[in-house]
Amino acid sequence: MSEHETWQDARLLAAVADGDRRALEVLYARHAPWLLLRLTRRCADPAVVDEAVQDTFVAVWRTARKWNGRGEVAAWIWGIGVRRLLDQLRRRPAAVLPAHEQVMVSAEEQVLLGIEYGELGRALNQLSPELRAVVQATVLDGLTTREAGRLLGIPAGTVKTRMMRARALLREELA
Repeated sequence: MSEHETWQDARLLAAVADGDRRALEVLYARHAPWLLLRLTRRCADPAVVDEAVQDTFVAVWRTARKWNGRGEVAAWIWGIGVRRLLDQLRRRPAAVLPAHEQVMVSAEEQVLLGIEYGELGRALNQLSPELRAVVQATVLDGLTTREAGRLLGIPAGTVKTRMMRARALLREELA
């Protein structure tokens, strides 16, 4: 086990910001498996998901200095991953395949694209990063309160409280 593997995510990300490739490798090994699984739930095309995961970690390498140190690194990576998946879906040409070979666009893919560009997307962007991360984890990802708490590194009660605040703010914004 290398020294990097014992580091917390925040320390690894700081090392990535300083150009430490080994730190990026450890972050990738730690986070790519769950990111791949969660993005696969959103998109039926494995090639698109694989590309989104790779693009996510390229973005982590390039933008590590932009992480503000608040919240969990995993939630920050997830936000990048979702945006990269949306980018891939937008760039994907319409399939011209025989009907039995076509990949259907899932309802979740359509919702994700709608969230990115619609009123709800604008309202979500008005939320603080902490509230937005809770909404993404519980509503968009379908995680339980306990799972979201583990992902975000906060108690389940805090997840519930932030979700109540986020709902109230979203109601105001969308009314």
